[in-house]
Amino acid sequence: MRVKEIHYDDVFEAQFCGLPKSVRLKACKKEKIFRDNPFHPSLRLHKLKGKLDGLWSISIDMKYRIVFKPMEDGVVLFVSVGVHAIYEA
Repeated sequence: MRVKEIHYDDVFEAQFCGLPKSVRLKACKKEKIFRDNPFHPSLRLHKLKGKLDGLWSISIDMKYRIVFKPMEDGVVLFVSVGVHAIYEA
């Protein structure tokens, strides 16, 4: 997986703004790591299954994660961010 650009879904942006400041700061650091090396072990990158088939997840920390969709030509769409319950949204 190559990350050339990251786009942000409106839902992601709204959820991101609602996160605690400390989590937003961690998320920005993880996004930089993701851009440089999407397979970095701290991201715990994994493909989702079931109704979220086609989406992937990276970890911000043990509680928060980002759900994204890989697009064409290295473009990634961040679709959701939050606690594990975002998988059920």
